[in-house]
Amino acid sequence: MISFLGFTNVNAQRTLGNEKRESTFINNRGELDSIQDTSSIKVTLSGETNYTDYKVFSHKQDTSYIDTTLTLKKEYFFNYLRKDLFEYLEFHNQGQTLNNLAYDFSKTARLTDIGFTAKQVSYFEIEDIKYYEVPTVTSEILYRTGLEQGQVLDALFTLNFSKRLNVSLAYKGLRSLGAYRQALVSNGNFRGSFHYTTTNNRYKIRGHLAKQDFFHQESGGLTVDALKNFTEDNPDFESRARLDVNLTNSESQFDGTRVYIEQSYKLISNKDSLSDRDFSNLKIGHILSTENKSYEFIQGALTPAFFGNASSSNPQSKQAKSSITNNEFHLAFKSKYILGTFKAKTNITNFSYGYDTILNSNSSINKLKISGNAISFGADWNARIKNFQLNATANITPGNARLSGNYIKGEAVYNNGKKFSTKGTLLLSSKSPNFNTILHQSEYDEYNWQNENFSNVNTRDLGFELNSTLLNASVNFTNLDNYTYFDEDNKPKQFAAQVTYLKVKANKEIKIGKFALDNTLMYQNVSNGSSVFRVPEFTTRNTFYYMDYWFKGKPMLVQIGTTFKYFTKYKANAYNPLLAEFTLQNTQDIGFPTFDVFFNAQVRRTRLYLKVDNVTSSFTDKNYFSAPNYPYRDFTIRFGLVWNWFI
Repeated sequence: MISFLGFTNVNAQRTLGNEKRESTFINNRGELDSIQDTSSIKVTLSGETNYTDYKVFSHKQDTSYIDTTLTLKKEYFFNYLRKDLFEYLEFHNQGQTLNNLAYDFSKTARLTDIGFTAKQVSYFEIEDIKYYEVPTVTSEILYRTGLEQGQVLDALFTLNFSKRLNVSLAYKGLRSLGAYRQALVSNGNFRGSFHYTTTNNRYKIRGHLAKQDFFHQESGGLTVDALKNFTEDNPDFESRARLDVNLTNSESQFDGTRVYIEQSYKLISNKDSLSDRDFSNLKIGHILSTENKSYEFIQGALTPAFFGNASSSNPQSKQAKSSITNNEFHLAFKSKYILGTFKAKTNITNFSYGYDTILNSNSSINKLKISGNAISFGADWNARIKNFQLNATANITPGNARLSGNYIKGEAVYNNGKKFSTKGTLLLSSKSPNFNTILHQSEYDEYNWQNENFSNVNTRDLGFELNSTLLNASVNFTNLDNYTYFDEDNKPKQFAAQVTYLKVKANKEIKIGKFALDNTLMYQNVSNGSSVFRVPEFTTRNTFYYMDYWFKGKPMLVQIGTTFKYFTKYKANAYNPLLAEFTLQNTQDIGFPTFDVFFNAQVRRTRLYLKVDNVTSSFTDKNYFSAPNYPYRDFTIRFGLVWNWFI
């Protein structure tokens, strides 16, 4: 038996008799293809398997492996979202929303969304769904304690019924009470995925189902008196549940359901072609994606003192609902004349967004829904020239419909083996702002609008990235026309001038023996449009840690360290619970340091985590806020684990 990355005694017996040997690789299109050896062989794997047999495929078909190691990156990823939160400012309770310390426009989506963005920070998009290929039944459990009461549980189960058919089921559930009043979070993310390839390797299909719901109590932040008691560190309010909040009977509910199916059929395969170098792998394909989202702000009684005058029409349903169905039809082939793969595609999109009835009796809104159809045309190109990988995608949606616009993205990657790699990217996007900025209804008079004259938001993002043993760095330069935001009066507006945004980030880890210092620094500058687009000028994170094996026989790998994070003061956006959006504010500067301490360990294929957040908060000034009126978390101890099984 072999042991690898914590895998021990993994039993997986597979016998291939008189079959064609098959191995997998990533082709120039970033898709998973197979190579078949025509020789007849017999292979018996007698209980031995390798970590590279446990494959994870991204939406773009990039391949990685189920990783049971303990690294500093795993420490940064051990949170509810399971991603590095360096560019975000968390609210005190996990599962709540995040404020932005930076923005990434290189990942701008092609289609317009419903909006209510503060409720979608933990939403699994199409690109977030993973697909698997495993030789044995595989599962993973993440557990993490909540704040005050509750916990996070993220469970994955996947198996291959055959070499060509995999099914996976995953569910992430969270319930956490929070330290402050009206801060309960109850979230659920179900994902089920599959992929299948026929024995002749001509027909492929993959897909997923995602059903997600997010229930949050809404406090509206601390009252004026409560803010004074917090900032002055009144000992009578060490229990944060004693602090009064602006809303005592408000909740929000965001739901989403998506079905995604992608399939292709090879009309001409490699062996059918007269010359693989001239023309091969002619494929036809179809992608179906249908997604429904809804948002509702729920109150037991209206609160005009906080949101302004109200004129309810006593609606039975207050939900804002959106539905987007997209069908893509494409034709793809390989050719030496284009240095790789070319795909021509057509998308037919149907969308609908709106309400079932008028919510406000004083409203001047004359349209309950906005809906329509759009047809787009485009192409994808993927090529490899020695150490260069070139990728490009383009979609153009003509006409005057709400979804009209364009999306063009290209990237060039140079990989010089283990020494370094570089990537340059260019994105050009023109699309409608989110639907809730165009049409919104509420029982509160000031929260009703119909902005059908809003123009497309035009995004131009130029990026460069370097990864090497000496330094990891990235630069993004972004221009935004018709930037759409919510002003101090909680109204959607479009900025008349151009927003010009520069983001530079660098990372370097220094290792000396069993100790290491990991440093990340980000500089941002908004040379035009800083009145509506706000970010801190400098953000830094520095982690000093010790890592070594303990005890005889090295059964435990231990990681102990502390992380310092700081961002310069800026007028961070305010959070509006009715809109589920962040809005401009000009009254409070936010910027503060935090120290976190962690003690992590790996025992075989289990990683154990113990973390103390904001360890210095008990004796420092109470000036730490996630948004105006919303304090960041105090001294908090949490623990958890990630455990893999390979049966």
